[in-house]
Amino acid sequence: MSLLITPIKFAFLLFFAAACNNSVNPPTKNVAEKKEMASLPLETLNLPDGFTIELFAEDVVNARSMCLSPDGTLFVGTRDVGNVYALKDTDGDNKVDKKYTLMTGGNMPNGVAFKDGDLYVAEVNRILKFSDIENKLSSPGSPEVVYDQYPTEKHHGWKYIAFGPDGKLYVPVGAPCNICEKENEVYASITRINPDGTGMEVVQHGVRNTVGFNWHPESGELWFTDNGRDMLGDDIPACELNHAPKDNMHFGYPYCHQGDLADPDFGEKKACSEFTQPAQNLGPHTAPLGMEFCDKQVFPEAMHDNIFIAEHGSWNRSKKIGYQISTVDLDGSTASGYRPFIDGWLDTKTDEVWGRPVDLEWMPDGSLLISDDFADVIYRVTYKG
Repeated sequence: MSLLITPIKFAFLLFFAAACNNSVNPPTKNVAEKKEMASLPLETLNLPDGFTIELFAEDVVNARSMCLSPDGTLFVGTRDVGNVYALKDTDGDNKVDKKYTLMTGGNMPNGVAFKDGDLYVAEVNRILKFSDIENKLSSPGSPEVVYDQYPTEKHHGWKYIAFGPDGKLYVPVGAPCNICEKENEVYASITRINPDGTGMEVVQHGVRNTVGFNWHPESGELWFTDNGRDMLGDDIPACELNHAPKDNMHFGYPYCHQGDLADPDFGEKKACSEFTQPAQNLGPHTAPLGMEFCDKQVFPEAMHDNIFIAEHGSWNRSKKIGYQISTVDLDGSTASGYRPFIDGWLDTKTDEVWGRPVDLEWMPDGSLLISDDFADVIYRVTYKG
């Protein structure tokens, strides 16, 4: 049998690589690996002076997006296992002592959002609502379907959701591919709906896959992370932090990446200058997910204008990158610096990983929660000064 790579064989290899790339992100880890994680090496995490990190909740399998109710219930969505949890610290010791499973078997119920006593959950193609949830945590019943007209593709189909300052629910729809051009404007977008599911509209365009966004506490303007395309090598394109001060902006996908890199497949159709530039280019393949503006009540003054970002980490790079909490300095609405805030989940010498940050949530006392869908825990970061 000939070992030469004929054009047909080469085309097949390219197709196979693309097919692998277009699959849903690889599973977090197998059961055997989970059993070995009984004792997490928190001492290997690097934090700035004055900060400490500890476990807030354990055995929260596949912990992904989080939201906190005014009464202190932490709701947690998942992607791979299909569960939604409610966590409570009833004795005030900063450790979760009660866990409720509100939902099982969901279709990637990643996103969770809380409003007026109701819990909203985002599956791939629909938004669900558990009414008056905190009064029935032990027996939540079946949720109401608020909206069910989102696309059904699972590729980039899991969603982060949040209510904006306008009282509407913002729902992203990722591109159903690594790189493709779709006529339907709902793909590669951020949409919003009224709490009752009416009035769906696309408000931002050219967004490959955002799984984290927030509004500036003073200006009320939208900021969001975006995951860059794959299969262009280890070091391009950069993932992005973007700023949307108004509706109906376009951030480049699939024509332009990182603000200045024309896509090899679609870049000839439109120039990068036609699109909104990233506020900050992040590391390539770092998979930035949840983000939060600094809570100023406890963290040091030097960080008061910062954005914190959970970088889930690369799965498609010859040497891993990400697996950290990074911080971006803001000077008004301009990003002026990007660096690690917490790292150590990745051993850069062995390229082995024991944790993958996903989402961030502030607690009323000014501490910062971090979910980890690889270690199945939620951490609590505090600053003592």
